[in-house]
Amino acid sequence: MIKELLLSRQRRQLLAAAAGGAVLPTVHAQGKAAAGKPIRVGEINSYSTIPQFLVPYRKAWELAVDEVNAAGGLLGRPLQVIARDDAGKPDDAIRHATELVSSEKVDLLAGTFLSNVGLAVADFALRNRTLFLASEPLTDALVWEKGNRYTFRLRASTYMQSAMLVDEAAKLPAKRWVTIAPNYEYGQSAVASFKALLAARRPDVQFVAEQWPALNKLEAGSTLQAVLAARPEAIFNVTFGADLARLVREGNLRGLFPRLPVVSLLSGEPEYLDVLRDETPDNWTVTGYPWDQIATPEHARFFNAYYRRFNDYPRLGSVVGYAMIQAIAAAITRARSTDTGKLIGALRGLNFTSPFGPVTFRALDHQSTMGAYVGKLAVRAGKGTMVEWRYADGAKFLPTDAEVKKRRPPAAST
Repeated sequence: MIKELLLSRQRRQLLAAAAGGAVLPTVHAQGKAAAGKPIRVGEINSYSTIPQFLVPYRKAWELAVDEVNAAGGLLGRPLQVIARDDAGKPDDAIRHATELVSSEKVDLLAGTFLSNVGLAVADFALRNRTLFLASEPLTDALVWEKGNRYTFRLRASTYMQSAMLVDEAAKLPAKRWVTIAPNYEYGQSAVASFKALLAARRPDVQFVAEQWPALNKLEAGSTLQAVLAARPEAIFNVTFGADLARLVREGNLRGLFPRLPVVSLLSGEPEYLDVLRDETPDNWTVTGYPWDQIATPEHARFFNAYYRRFNDYPRLGSVVGYAMIQAIAAAITRARSTDTGKLIGALRGLNFTSPFGPVTFRALDHQSTMGAYVGKLAVRAGKGTMVEWRYADGAKFLPTDAEVKKRRPPAAST
């Protein structure tokens, strides 16, 4: 395991990143073999708001950019990323997108974390006919109800990850469920998908209560009091970050966990387990990233490069940042151009290799097949980890073409 010294160093890095200004420096590393005008990517994200995810994310895309340029760049030109901090605000994201496209003349946009911010940038991309590769926002609406021809999404969606968890939730004897989710687009989308998918598998299930705390403002005591009043037999949790930590600590104090089964989106990601440490609740069923247990060649190459560069282990954000640049590089190489129309054509059906293995962008809805790891939570050596995990290939958890066509505007696929 990584020594405590490295964890302390990481915490200092997160604090330093959170204290930074709104405009982040451009990546300057360029390989000697690449020449000419750079290919420019405008990257927008909530760096100061969610540093635990986005500091590792930024490190990884910087690493990937350097690798691309060391290998000669793309189309014989260096790849350059110009990053901006949206502070978790859609209006700030649109302001940065406008500046990146009009003043910096970027060839495409990428990034975003929060679902409401991602939807705002996707709408900007449509109105300005600019390609947008959404790296992290998970809401289903991004590629379905509000999807458009200019927007593609990298990570497995709320529908996909909910479907992965439903495989396990359906096995539980529980019939009375409650949900706890942040009251904005991501939480609403995740709950809607989970409820529909579980009800289809288990018609005997009832959802007897819903709790909708404001993002980053969860009052754990009153939330759990309301949950217990509904006499649930299981919980579907969608909180993350500080809200997740508050929920877990209050539940542990009440002796609620692991007595009451919990199925939880994202809670196995090291970004959150690093904070929970020995408070990690035992036996929760989660999606996450068991970084220290994956032995595939693709992950080993990524892990070794990341560790050599940063003397630290990757988080899930690291995987997303690295894969984002891999996808962009593969699309430009396939298109042999930075023309928006040609890049859209190249991304539809594009295959590339990520740290999680092969990934394809489905042509119908621009959703990638990147999967997630599903398993249980446990405490090992005083730290939270995933056990009994498996990799869930995203391709197996996409809805059918017919289902997508009902939800996605026809014009979005032209």
